[in-house]
Amino acid sequence: MKKLGAVLAILAVVALVGCGSGTAGGAAKSGGGAAPFKVDLSKLTALQSEAGKNSETVLAGKYTTFQGVRNKTPFAKNYDDFLFLLTPDVLPPDLSKYQRLTLTVKYFGKDGTEMAQGDGMAMVSFIYDLKAKDIRGPQMGPGPNTPVKEMNLGGYSGLINKDRGIRVTFDKAPQGLLLQNSNPGVAFIELTSLVFHNGDYSSQ
Repeated sequence: MKKLGAVLAILAVVALVGCGSGTAGGAAKSGGGAAPFKVDLSKLTALQSEAGKNSETVLAGKYTTFQGVRNKTPFAKNYDDFLFLLTPDVLPPDLSKYQRLTLTVKYFGKDGTEMAQGDGMAMVSFIYDLKAKDIRGPQMGPGPNTPVKEMNLGGYSGLINKDRGIRVTFDKAPQGLLLQNSNPGVAFIELTSLVFHNGDYSSQ
């Protein structure tokens, strides 16, 4: 009888531990309750230089500034630049409350026809300091001034465009968002959503 009581006591402890683990997992998935912050794209200021010129030229003052989410001048070559300013009125007041990021775009050819989403179409980078010499960062992956650099934006292999998004930990608020085409057929990129969130975010 004593053995049976001991076994039941052990099972009760295991059950409690199991419940505790489940609760912790649920909390992690929900991200602690912070509501998703969907950036108001109408507030974004876009910068684009002469076709074929990179962002260093944009920031040197030779650029066109406009309100919009699609580049006005078609890209002239692979990895042409389309830059957005991320000002304090655009970003969440406290970035530390968010652990994940989802960003989606659309692609268009030179004739304005929308192209199918896929790998190898474009990449995206977030930039800490727009006055720094290197705002493009490493060829692949993040760098000291580019905490986020994701390839295959919109494609099957892309992560940032999924509802789950990518995990982010910003040391400070980024100042810029850079979109670059990685397919010569892509003439225009349109930013369609930018969401800071926790756990899974459904765009539907």
